[in-house]
Amino acid sequence: MADDLRGRVALVTGASRGIGVAIARRLASAGASVAVTARSLEPHPKLPGTLRETLAMLSGDGAKAAIVGDLARPGDRARIVAEVREKLGPVDILVNNAARAFYEPAHAISDKRMRLGLELNLLAPLDLVQRVVPDMRARRAGWIVSLSSATTVAPAGPPWNDFTKTSGTYAAAKSALERLTIGLAAELFDDGIAVNTLAPVAAVYTAAADQMGKMPKDPSMIEPEEVIAEAALALCSCDPAKLTGRVTYSGPLLEELGREAQSLDGHSRMPSR
Repeated sequence: MADDLRGRVALVTGASRGIGVAIARRLASAGASVAVTARSLEPHPKLPGTLRETLAMLSGDGAKAAIVGDLARPGDRARIVAEVREKLGPVDILVNNAARAFYEPAHAISDKRMRLGLELNLLAPLDLVQRVVPDMRARRAGWIVSLSSATTVAPAGPPWNDFTKTSGTYAAAKSALERLTIGLAAELFDDGIAVNTLAPVAAVYTAAADQMGKMPKDPSMIEPEEVIAEAALALCSCDPAKLTGRVTYSGPLLEELGREAQSLDGHSRMPSR
């Protein structure tokens, strides 16, 4: 069975809420031992979801671990990978989900925010890749999926809408991540390691985006988290010789592979977009 991840160890970053939780749950349900990481075990004062709650939601036969760490700090990134190896074993699957977006004009963004965005959206994923690749190369197998964004697609204009005017720095970092991914896929192809990016084709509900007023008002423009979780599972269980170096989108990928999303509660069939 292609989706049988028993015996695999997965690390999912940014997994205290939103897409990270959905992906971690789907990988665990397929049998993977899953480590989730975020900045704190404790509740956020304004946002729902904690690592403890994520850990409680993970089902399946594999082991589980919650590791606290700030991905903006290189020392924490090194410790996270070391702890996963100690608690669960070497990482077979890395999902770079954690990100930070500042929606403000590029000509006015502060140096601090710009550097933090690049650190979390580009440099941290690369650092984690560098730390897990030696074990993957030794076993000649591995799967790396980095979450990107549809903002990397060049918008039409002029005129441009307000979102385009404020998403440039985030889109730039994610565009760099996509190009980096293709380069890594080429470098690691002969080692049996698949490297891809994945983005939703529509907005995926998160509490943070909702509070910022960034969620579409039209429900048809919101993608169920099960769709991107299923697409992530497909990329984390694919044949590295056939599916690598791709900038992929969740719904179209499921259609290409002839897959349907499954509910995270009970795994009943759901239509893909």
